[in-house]
Amino acid sequence: MGTALLKHTLLCLIVAVSQCVSVQGCGSHYEFAIEEFCLAKFKLDMQMLDQRQWCSWEDTVELYSDLTNCTYIVAQGMSCYWPNRMVDEFFIQVHRYYFHNCSLSGRLLKDPPNRILGPFIVVPILVTLLMTALVVWRSKRSEGIV
Repeated sequence: MGTALLKHTLLCLIVAVSQCVSVQGCGSHYEFAIEEFCLAKFKLDMQMLDQRQWCSWEDTVELYSDLTNCTYIVAQGMSCYWPNRMVDEFFIQVHRYYFHNCSLSGRLLKDPPNRILGPFIVVPILVTLLMTALVVWRSKRSEGIV
């Protein structure tokens, strides 16, 4: 209920601002609007997440989608094309700040479970020990043969 009211209030503010500045085009007014309305909410939402979750697509996809939709709604309200150069630069700044340490796949990098990782560690160690034992055993056995 609270988020629906917040989104409705935000939409009303965007429409009101767009009516005031629609004659001035998509210059700094559009940039100001997306920073004040869209980025401000996104910052608050991201602050509620732990920084370790910023690279988890499952945790941020809804927030990122809301941010994208917000920039689109503001562009429509101000009769601007979307996407445009300012939106591109805006998202580059967002990525530089929030997602600069994330992998390209968008997934949080972590080790596989021990049941998968264990065999990849244990098998080479056992093969190395077995081959060493075989070489030692074979070298002692051939000492008596002339």
